[in-house]
Amino acid sequence: MSRDAADPPIQQASGEVSAAVAAEQRFLVSDLCGELEYYLSSEQVSEVYRAYLFSAEAHEGQKRLSGEPYVYHPIAVARILGRLHMDHKCLMAALLHDVIEDTGISKERLAEEFDEEIAELVDGVSKLTHLNFRSRAEAQAENFRKMLLAMTRDIRVILIKLADRLHNMRTLGVMKPGKARRIARETLEIYAPIANRLGINSIRHELEDLGMAAYWPWRDRVLRGALKRLCGNRRELVEDTEKVIADRLQQEGFEAEVSGRQKRVYSIYQKMREKHLSLSEIADVFAFRIVVDSVDTCYRVLGAVHNLYRPMPGRFKDYIAIPKANGYQSLHTVLFGPQGIPIEIQIRTREMHSVAEEGIAAHWQYKGAPSGSLSSDAAAEWLRNLLEVQKRSGDSMEFLEHVKVDLFPDEVYVFTPRGKIIVLPKGATVVDFAYAVHSDVGNQCVAARVDRRLAPLRTRLHSGQTVEIITKPDARPNPAWLNFVVTGKARATIRSYLKRLERREAGELGRRLLERELEMLNSRLEDVGQEELQDAIQELGHKDFDELVQQIGLGNRMARLVARLLVMHDHSEAEEGEASGSLTIKGSEGLVVHFAKCCGPIPGDPVVAIFSPGRGMVVHHQSCPNLGDFRRQGQSWIDVEWADQVEGEFSTTIRVDAGNQRGLLATVATAIAEEGSNIEDVRSEERDGLSTSLRFTITVHDRKQLAAIFRRIRGIDSVLRVARLIG
Repeated sequence: MSRDAADPPIQQASGEVSAAVAAEQRFLVSDLCGELEYYLSSEQVSEVYRAYLFSAEAHEGQKRLSGEPYVYHPIAVARILGRLHMDHKCLMAALLHDVIEDTGISKERLAEEFDEEIAELVDGVSKLTHLNFRSRAEAQAENFRKMLLAMTRDIRVILIKLADRLHNMRTLGVMKPGKARRIARETLEIYAPIANRLGINSIRHELEDLGMAAYWPWRDRVLRGALKRLCGNRRELVEDTEKVIADRLQQEGFEAEVSGRQKRVYSIYQKMREKHLSLSEIADVFAFRIVVDSVDTCYRVLGAVHNLYRPMPGRFKDYIAIPKANGYQSLHTVLFGPQGIPIEIQIRTREMHSVAEEGIAAHWQYKGAPSGSLSSDAAAEWLRNLLEVQKRSGDSMEFLEHVKVDLFPDEVYVFTPRGKIIVLPKGATVVDFAYAVHSDVGNQCVAARVDRRLAPLRTRLHSGQTVEIITKPDARPNPAWLNFVVTGKARATIRSYLKRLERREAGELGRRLLERELEMLNSRLEDVGQEELQDAIQELGHKDFDELVQQIGLGNRMARLVARLLVMHDHSEAEEGEASGSLTIKGSEGLVVHFAKCCGPIPGDPVVAIFSPGRGMVVHHQSCPNLGDFRRQGQSWIDVEWADQVEGEFSTTIRVDAGNQRGLLATVATAIAEEGSNIEDVRSEERDGLSTSLRFTITVHDRKQLAAIFRRIRGIDSVLRVARLIG
């Protein structure tokens, strides 16, 4: 995701951020064990201590950049997870999480010393150090993919990694400024959004604040100073408001915990960026949380606070009835508080509050589940989508790109015709919805009804809409969809389908080209022996015949050279026969036959084709002025001709010169449309004040239809000249 450039480093980004580090100054294992005794058995605490002893011995002599013994870091990571009440095996893996990566101990040794489950957790967090990567970005992407795939098997992998990243961010001050900013950016782009996606706000908020302090230190300092001045003047107002709300709820007979706070610096900064507002224009910088005992009480308390202060129209959100994608639930409302200052109120149950702070960790079921299981449907659905995206992504860089898209969802809630809620990121289209329902639905969608009205597939969806997808069994994804889909699942599935389709179509074209060249050598593919064919395939460095013809179809192999090699291996006489005619173009070859935009060839034109490596065959009009450049570049040529029956529509450009007349453009466009042609683009240019030149890019089936369009346009009174533009 693109972000603003980092601020230049400053000596002290934020006093408040350094306070988080001060709270973690003690790294004794006794502190950790003392905290764990509150919820783990003594046997489990002993196992955690055994893991500490193993880790301390493995990291003996190693120090962090701060000069402290390295083992302080895994202890701190385990303490973060202990505060989330994670199970003892997760804590043991946290203490051991750097052993495979930074010491000579293997995964097998860990499994032998502890068990397979702990070894898998540690391996899932460990980076790939034994592989050579072409760039840092590729290494980051591949390690990220490895970690996320391990997470889909056991969610505790990412929880350990988040705790690891949090402690590294708390101690980022010892890093060189350049490296610190790179780590901070990665934290803001990947790890904080993952914590948000899993609903772990206690970790996410600190990652965001620390990341901002390191990546935008000047902005962080200025904004904190401005907020301190603003909130310092209103501190008494916040305390008074908190007391007024608590007293009113007590009078109404509600048992509730009320707490007021200033909104976080990072969230205010994001709001300023996204909505292009100054700090003075941000109204609700104060929020009050009300925690009650039941869902029913939440709604009753909402009525009470609405009676206390006037609600702001359009600022109420019910995340209890429709939870966020990460499982978050609360009632949100913005009120005109004391002195007319807007305040945000969040109302939730104690269980909802636990989920809001701990997210997926609050849903975790440990007992009797050796590899872990999830009761959070939202998180489980996201993990299933990750697996599907991984299967359809070409490489780790593409996978990381798809996942980053999904990590920044400003959610839209839409409904299927049966009332099921589908959560999509902001800006999602009908096609994104179709793929969210099922990959096959997305691949076969041809139209949609949004709130019972037909809508284009590129229509952006809004919360509350009901979407019905219309499919056809023989439909297939359109490459143009990649221009507007926003979800990683949709993008990865479309790309995967098009790659498979391109390989199949390239194979069919390559086979036709090879057979044609063999005929010119007085041979046929059926005449080439299987052994000779395998020898030639091996000599050319391909795994099988399908891959060979695909490379021919994509223009990466010359059909003529392959044909000669096959004939030579077959011990036949390589005498050239008479040409068996040009390769015929049917218009249905798909992604491996392209029609040049520079000259816009259409059925009936004299044409020639050149091979473009990796793309396949590009068809040009024989009079295209660009062909001279291709000849000088030594491009591969092939004679082609149109088949008797050609499918599809083809783009071409025409110019209409006419006298200036009101409504001219509409008149010409109507004439083109009435002949069954579609206008893709139109441009106008006034020539001498008396006449106008109009350029239309239109689609036609063949020259016959184009001639009919010309006759129709020439019948318009003010038209002076009609011509087709080639090149």
